[in-house]
Amino acid sequence: FDPRHYLGTHCHGFPKTGPHRLRFLLESVKDLRETLKKKGSTLVVRNGKPEDVVRDLITQLGSVSAVVFHEEVREIL
Repeated sequence: FDPRHYLGTHCHGFPKTGPHRLRFLLESVKDLRETLKKKGSTLVVRNGKPEDVVRDLITQLGSVSAVVFHEEVREIL
């Protein structure tokens, strides 16, 4: 979870992530974690800037050969 998405970030005058969206995200992550656990896997969840968290995870794991990500699409006016 990138804290920049929850601390005063606004888009078109509305909070980027309001309380209802946050609740949905938390419930979705919890459900995904439970589903993965039933299949013998797990889900790593971290709070922080992705550029810091991913770097730290790569360092911690030590044997990462690739990192794939999705960049948020921004509206161009």
